[in-house]
Amino acid sequence: MEPTPVPIRGDLILLGQLLKIIDIAETGGNAKEILAGGHVEVNGEPEDRRGRKLHPGDVVAIDGYRKWIIEGSEVAN
Repeated sequence: MEPTPVPIRGDLILLGQLLKIIDIAETGGNAKEILAGGHVEVNGEPEDRRGRKLHPGDVVAIDGYRKWIIEGSEVAN
């Protein structure tokens, strides 16, 4: 399964913010519970920190089957 692209502004997004954007978590507290349950991987490694910084190219998986890839936005000069 190909990861779903998630465009972001700037150089990074926090994992807790991403979980809210992709409708996995409703609140920061809910994101914390999901992460504590061991449901999230970043680049194939388990992750439990809401504050984990994600950069373009990082892949986030939920329960090993739903995947998203972080994409940077292009900014005109």
